Amino acid sequence: MDHMSDVSNRDEDIIRRIGELVTEERDLREQHEHRLTPMERQRIRDLEAALDQCWDLLRQRRAQEEFGKDPDTAQVRPAAQVEEYRQ
Repeated sequence: MDHMSDVSNRDEDIIRRIGELVTEERDLREQHEHRLTPMERQRIRDLEAALDQCWDLLRQRRAQEEFGKDPDTAQVRPAAQVEEYRQ
């Protein structure tokens, strides 16, 4: 497999993970509406943080590739650093 395929596959993995996180978050919200337990509310916050990190990682990878650098040098940054990237 060539480098471009590797990059594309890794990006697809990140996008797939974003989809899984979004689905879990949506299911939690729809399933329980306004009657979320404290553990479910915490899980939603955790999911939101993980989504922020995934979006940030994907943006880093794409920027690295755009500027001719190795996208694999992109790293997951702390949730506090990437908050509010949700789309």
